[in-house]
Parts: sequence; C-alpha cells; structure tokens
Amino acid sequence: MNAGIRRLLALGVVFFTAFAAVTILRHWRSGAPLRTWLNPEAGQEGTFRPEHFTLPEQAPLEGDDVELLSRLNGEYARVTRAVVPSVVSINTAGTRIEQLTDAWGRARVRQFPTQGQGSGVIVSREGHVVTNHHVIAGQEKIQVTLHNGKRYPASLIGEDRLLDIAVLKIEGDNGFTPLKFGDSAQVEVGQIVFAVGNPFGLGETFTQGIISAKERSISDNQRDLFQTDAAINPGNSGGPLVNLRGEIVGINVAIYSPDRDNPGFQGVGFSIPANDVKNALVQILEKGRPVYGYLGLRVQPDLDASVRAAIGYEGKDGVALTGVSAGSPAEAAGLQPWDVIQEYNGERIESMGQLMALIQRTKIGQEVPLTVWRKGQVLTLKAVISEGAATATREEPAASKNRARDPDEVLQAVGIEVRDLVVQERLRGFRGVVATRVLASGLAAGKIQPGDLIGAVNQAAVGSANEFFIYLAASIADQPTTLTVLREGRVERIELPALPPKETAPEGR
Repeated sequence: MNAGIRRLLALGVVFFTAFAAVTILRHWRSGAPLRTWLNPEAGQEGTFRPEHFTLPEQAPLEGDDVELLSRLNGEYARVTRAVVPSVVSINTAGTRIEQLTDAWGRARVRQFPTQGQGSGVIVSREGHVVTNHHVIAGQEKIQVTLHNGKRYPASLIGEDRLLDIAVLKIEGDNGFTPLKFGDSAQVEVGQIVFAVGNPFGLGETFTQGIISAKERSISDNQRDLFQTDAAINPGNSGGPLVNLRGEIVGINVAIYSPDRDNPGFQGVGFSIPANDVKNALVQILEKGRPVYGYLGLRVQPDLDASVRAAIGYEGKDGVALTGVSAGSPAEAAGLQPWDVIQEYNGERIESMGQLMALIQRTKIGQEVPLTVWRKGQVLTLKAVISEGAATATREEPAASKNRARDPDEVLQAVGIEVRDLVVQERLRGFRGVVATRVLASGLAAGKIQPGDLIGAVNQAAVGSANEFFIYLAASIADQPTTLTVLREGRVERIELPALPPKETAPEGR
C-alpha cells in the first residue's frame, strides 16, 4: 500500500471518528435514551404523549332559551330559499371605441373589448328580467345565469334611461320562477329588507339591513330613491331589494363611496322604488317604451332672489314658468309665463327636479289640481296630463326664425348621437351627455368626437339627451351654436355653424 492511499484512509478514519463523537455528544446532551441513538424514528415515537381531551356535547343555550331568535333565523333562511331562485347574474360583452393620436398627430380609432357584470330579477313566468339600464348600456351580448347554474342568452326588450331600468327576455323555455312586486308606497324607514345580487361576480349573495331613509336623490333624473344599509357592492346593480315576504320593494341602483375610482360599500346604498319599476315594466312590455306624463312647461331652473324680485314673488318654494308650449295641457289649463307652481296634486313643490318627476309619473289622462301664484294672487287650476316629452325643459334659446324645419331633419344635418350619463359617471361628478357617434356628413364632423362630454348648449347646461336635442335643434336652425365640451380633461368651446337655409322649390313645380 503506497503512502497516498494510507493518508486517504487515515483522513477517513479521523473524519468518521469526529462525526461519531459529535453525534454521541449531541444525543447525550438531549437526554435521549441510548436505543434512539441509532434509530431516530424510535425516539420520535417515544417522545409523543397523546393528550387527554373532552369536547363539549351541548350548546351554551337551548333552543327554548332563544326561541324568538331561532324562529327569526329560520325565517331568514326561508326568505332566502324563496327569493334566490328568481335572482340572476348578468354578464355582458361589447366593444369600446377610442380615438388615439400617434406621434405624428394622426388620429386613428381602436376598438377594445369590454365586459360587464350585474344582477337582475325574473318578474314573469315567460322569463322577463328587470335590471339597471347601466348594466347593459352599449353592450352587444347579454348572458343570464340562473340560480341552478344554467346559462341563457338574453335580448333587450326596452329601457327607461331616466329611471335607469332595462327589461330583458331570457331566450329559453318558459316556466321560470318570478318574484312579485310589493307596494313600495307602504315601505317605512326602519323596515327590514334584503339585497340580493352578484357582487364582484362572486355569485348569488344575500345581505340583510333596513330602509335607512326614503326620497333620496342622486341626480335630477333619479329622485325619491330608498336608502338602505343592506350591503350593496359593484355587481349588485339591478338586483332586487325584498321585504320579509320576499316581495320586490326596490331595484338596487347605486352606492355612495368616497373613493370614486374604487367604489366599495360604506353602509349607504340606493334602490329604485318598486312602484316606479313596475310602471316602467308594464309600459315597456305593452308599448315597447316608457311613457311619461307631459304638461308642456318651460321652467326657470332656480327660483333665486333675482327671479323672485323680478316677478314680485315673496315666497321661497315653487317653480317659475318661463313659457308654455302651444297646444299643450299647460296651455289648456290656463298656465301663463311667470306663473309660480306652488303645489302639484296636493304636494308642495320645492324644486324643478321634483316637479319634473311628479309630472312624469302621473298617469296619462289624469286630472291634476295645481296651486299657482300669479301676480300676487293664488289660483287653483286643473290640468289633464297627456303623453309627451320626457322632461320639462328650461327656457329655450332665442326664438327661431325657422320653426317650420323638422327637428329630426335638423338633428340629422348636425349629425351627433349622444347618450345619457350612467350612474357611475354621475356619482363621479360629471354632468351633461356623451357623444357616441358623429356622422361624417354632418355639421359636427371634425369638431365633435365620440367620447366628448357635452355639458352645455350656448351656456345652457343640459342634463339629458332629450334636453340636449331640444336645445340644439332650437338654436342651430338659425344661428351659430356653441357647445361646451370636456375632452381629455380639458374644457373646450366648440362652435357649430348655423344650419344652411332650406331650399324651396318654385311654385308650380
């Protein structure tokens, strides 16, 4: 054996001896039995001692001790079982068009896919579903998921944009389980309610709370809402608010959140009263569109000190008229410019929005008493509501010299299509309408862009698409018209030229 091999063996013996000595020392210090030194698993088994334990077999209280709470617990579960099968989840898909500018200043249009989620409730055995308009607005595909997991495509039957309600029809077999509408006029503050929906896309969720307040308003169009502390979150929109009997008393529409970019439940949610929803549903199913009461008024937005001084009115409440449409129910009732409507159908009037809402909700053909102040005298007039415009309008622009032009013809020549703001946009503080399409052949081509937020026509603020079209058609027929536009965070004033005179054919031709 040569010297190299002997040295290698010697090093191996030294290493083995040192390892064995360290191992023995470590086990000796741990106090482990000698039999575990060569069999560590035996040591592990030997060190474990089963613990003695006794689990309780009885609850702290018997059912008889909390009889009322036990019954309430069971009744909550019973309401849940009765309501949830009628609530659906809604998934939507569409495209969003956005105009971009490259580094050379060239404009191009890109399409982005969009997806949305919301809730709805089945209200007929044929499969009609009520949801919010903003849940399906601008979407191309709508899919409904039932309680049992079955999925169906759905089609849009009609919509009430002012109320933020849409009616869908499930494209499937009949025999669906609908929920009954309750009488929302009987709802009281403090009443127990349940919100049902699809928050954050998690699926059917049931939350409990109370009616916190009534007649809340989040915009000029949406008034008299219920406020509830039942948890409502993004995705709950369009779901029902039900009472203890499982009846629909409201449709969840919005929440209040100080963080508008990342909204979450803060204990304040809003629901559209069931009576308003049911009326809109019946109108849409019978006529394909919502029907609004109409008086034919032009009103002053604010009854401020300057207006009161100008007409000699000493009161604080009421709405002042600036005009009455020819041939309208208001004219037939004897209303005149600068009358102040103090009461409508026995209800005290405090604002223009309140008067608009009351008129719109009145049944067609109903005779309504009006208490009117006129030049120091208080009169009682009666008006018969007819079907007509969706909103009372503020004072129109200067008298047109071309009233004979068809408004549809005028608007077609301008070439702008707009939509109302959805609830989320209004909650973020925006006011006006959004341009959705601009015809290349129209007067607005190259001046207005899709996505522009139009806030005013000739300095007159607009609150709805209907109001925008009325102002625009009345102004641009005779004069250049200025639109106040919010575009990419900047406010711009866009001037549109007056509509060219309509050529008339010579007589006899």
